Amino acid sequence: MSQRTTAAAARKFRRERIIGRYLVNPAVGLLDRIGIRSSMLAELETTGAKSGQPRRVPVTVSIDDEGAWLISQHGHRAGWARNIAANPKVRLRQGKRWYTGTAAFVPDDNVDARAHTFAKGHAAESATAWTIKALESDPISVRITFTDA
Repeated sequence: MSQRTTAAAARKFRRERIIGRYLVNPAVGLLDRIGIRSSMLAELETTGAKSGQPRRVPVTVSIDDEGAWLISQHGHRAGWARNIAANPKVRLRQGKRWYTGTAAFVPDDNVDARAHTFAKGHAAESATAWTIKALESDPISVRITFTDA
């Protein structure tokens, strides 16, 4: 990555982190608490890399029989990604069900193709992939392998 591209990605990350932390994540959390949920959204619980305390964040997810796929739009810069790097044991809640698993970064995965698997139907696939693309700065796929299945 060039110096200019790296600096632009860092600026985009800072801007997106503020929007996510203070606007999007609280709004998604509120909708979840009042019972408005989506099959693409889940709550990821990691252990804080510095604090050791549980940290929860809403994420876009694609769940299958053996685990789940997530995309860290900001790569290893995202707080939850730093937490996974320090301790890969995670919990994931979709709807009312909790899954326990181990998370791993998958740098060789095609993030653009992966984004298309998160929604069903051509329009939804395109919209989801476009949104992920618009918000990303340094994306990487994350695979959670369930240990309680």
